[in-house]
Formats: sequence, structure tokens, C-alpha cells
Amino acid sequence: MLTKGVFGALRTLLGLALVGSVIWQVVDRIRVDLFRPTEYFAYFSITSAVFAGFVLVVSGLVLLQGKNESERLNIIRLIAVVSMIIVGVVYHALLGDSALDPRDVGYDWPRIPNAIIHSYAPVLIALDYLFSLKGPRPRLRQALWVVLYPLAWLGLSIIRGLNDGWWPYWFINPGSEGGVIGMLTYIAIIAVAFIFLGFIVLGLRLAITKALRTSSS
Repeated sequence: MLTKGVFGALRTLLGLALVGSVIWQVVDRIRVDLFRPTEYFAYFSITSAVFAGFVLVVSGLVLLQGKNESERLNIIRLIAVVSMIIVGVVYHALLGDSALDPRDVGYDWPRIPNAIIHSYAPVLIALDYLFSLKGPRPRLRQALWVVLYPLAWLGLSIIRGLNDGWWPYWFINPGSEGGVIGMLTYIAIIAVAFIFLGFIVLGLRLAITKALRTSSS
């Protein structure tokens, strides 16, 4: 079984990689005068990367100090895990080949930070959560907490869009083809998807915990 120190170090490095990837992208866009901060930080993938990065660093430092992760921090980490899994799945299934903003035509995103945020980090953060079994034993009902973060992001995005007319994603725009009903339908689908995935992640973690305890007894 890997030690707290190993998980703490790996978790801290992954968190720094996520935050560093966002900084890398920001610096590169500033370099070519294409950085629009109020838009860049409105995307779910970017806010999730920053959120998950800080959560990983904090929880990693807790382990490096030889302490156990609190139940609250474990729940927050679950929220970050599910959010990053959604980022990876949606990007590769739907957004990878999406059309560029006309203002960004000719600009190539730095490939390394983009790969870290959308490909490597979602896998690694999930593996870390599933196999770092020290600390409080999670309960399945805690999966319901994962919906708080995306709903908060959706609420702020809708308020902002109604105010200035810019939307990070078309499906949350009540002025699109689906209208308000379409927007609410997508919000409901997003909420259900997060909760469903939260139950899957927690269920797998509990199953892995049980299997490892059985094999070691």
C-alpha cells in the first residue's frame, strides 16, 4: 500500500501541474494579445482546473504533514474529481474538434497544458481518489454534494450571460434555439450526470477498499 507521503507528493505535483497549465495558457495568450480574462475564466474546464488544482495541493500538503484528510476535504476532493472527469469526457466526446472563436483563428493553443487539463489530469485525479484509501471512509450519499459546484457555475454563467450577452457554451443560452426550456433541460441533464458519476466514483472506491481489505486478510 502506498504511503501518505507518496500520495501527498503525487497529489501536490498534479495540483501544481493543473494550476501551472492554466498560467501557461494565460501567459501565452497575453503574449499574442488574445487574452480575454472575463471569457477565459468563464469556461468550466478552466474553473475546474483551477479548483481541482488548489484542492489537490491543499490535500497533498495535508498528507505530506502526516495528517489524515478530513471528511469535509474528502468530499471537496470528490467534487473536484467528478468535475475533472466530466471535463475530460465532454472535451474528447464533444468539444475536441469544435469550431474556434473567430477572434482566435490562426492561434494554436500550447499543446502540453491543454493535454494536462483535458486528458492526463482527469485520469490521474480519478486514480488518485480511487486508490488513496487512507482517511475517512466515504458514504454513498456524499455523492449528492458533487452537484453544488456545477450548479453554482451554471448560475453565475447565466447571470453573466444575461448581463452582457456572452455565453461560454451555447446550451446554457436561453436565447438559443431550445429557449428557456432547452436551457433548463440541459441543466437538469448536467445535474443528473454529475450525481450519477459521483455515485459511480464512490461506489468504485468502496468496492476497491473492500477488495483490498479482503485480499490482505
